[in-house]
Amino acid sequence: MRIQVVGVIALCAVGLTACATPQEPLKPIAAPPPAPAAREQAFLPSQPTLKRKIAIGRFSNSTNYGRALLMDGQKDPLAEQASDMLMTRLVNTGQFIVLERGDLDAVKAEAQISGRAPQLVSADALIVGSVTQFGRQTEGQVGFLSSTKKQSASATVEVRLVDPRSGIAFFSTSGTGIAEVEAGEVAGFGSRAAYDSTLTDKAIGAAISDLTTNVIQKLRERPWTTDILDVTDGQVQISGGSRQGIKLGDEFVVETKGKTVTSGQTGLPMILPGTQVARIKVVAFFGDGDAEGSTAQIVSGSVSPAQRVSLVVKEIR
Repeated sequence: MRIQVVGVIALCAVGLTACATPQEPLKPIAAPPPAPAAREQAFLPSQPTLKRKIAIGRFSNSTNYGRALLMDGQKDPLAEQASDMLMTRLVNTGQFIVLERGDLDAVKAEAQISGRAPQLVSADALIVGSVTQFGRQTEGQVGFLSSTKKQSASATVEVRLVDPRSGIAFFSTSGTGIAEVEAGEVAGFGSRAAYDSTLTDKAIGAAISDLTTNVIQKLRERPWTTDILDVTDGQVQISGGSRQGIKLGDEFVVETKGKTVTSGQTGLPMILPGTQVARIKVVAFFGDGDAEGSTAQIVSGSVSPAQRVSLVVKEIR
């Protein structure tokens, strides 16, 4: 008789276990790709390209998330995180010279300690942006001897590319990212999902990765130009060397700087097309670090020392 009772209890336990539907413990549903992401790598050129100089400017948090805890003058961590992630993505592509603007005061202070005045470099494009949407959500289900809990975070980041010469925003794009984690337990077995603070980082990272490809494509469309440093004995010294993607044998055109006029329609300054005066070919490099240049021979046309300040060097497209 006692054996039969034990058998009934065992059958009941098996039945209860079969009725439960446990979830996989701590299973990430969505996470951002590694930096640089596979989508970004797909747009990297097979050959080195001339590097544009870009600067990361103001990033703000337009949402209410975490802002109530900030004191006056304190930087928003969500905005700083988005800015740092975008800068890391762009640096890792190897296609751009990324100029520091967010911590410019620290750069100036370090230059003063070394006894040198900071020599700031102008950018070809300025990137400004904002975290426009962010939210977290927790959902759960409780059943007989089983429970599940899912946490999720979603973010939207928007950026604009600005021409520093005119202040005109010539491109805008946005990216959205979602990160989730789910956990469950059955009859006391499994995992209990505590608050996962990394979901915020993953959602922001996914949003940045989503928009970075569009930013890279648009920046690569911007024309690359540089200035003439000196003209001597049929050779032209120009700014920029191998760190900017210039290779020995590369050819460029030399044009007069177009006249700047004001459009009566828009009221904005416009640069008229210049006239090509010469074609040059890179034969050597000089300088080191960021202060580097290239020596080029004149292939066709002519360039005089008196013309130097009125000329600009452009890539052949």
